[in-house]
Amino acid sequence: MVKPSGFLNEHLNDKVELLLKDGSTIEGKLIGYDDHMNLVLEDSEEKKEDKHRRIGTIVLRGNNVVTINPE
Repeated sequence: MVKPSGFLNEHLNDKVELLLKDGSTIEGKLIGYDDHMNLVLEDSEEKKEDKHRRIGTIVLRGNNVVTINPE
């Protein structure tokens, strides 16, 4: 079994896709995280239904993330 911190460490500086609790997805480059699984993404884009929105650099609170998929 892979620990979450090990998984995140393996995918630092990689593009990831996140599914959030509200059903939207965010894609971006994972550049950092902390012990609470708060994530820092760069060059991110939000996809909700058929709408796309460029966000840039963001910090996501870990408890809003349902899944993390490396691309």
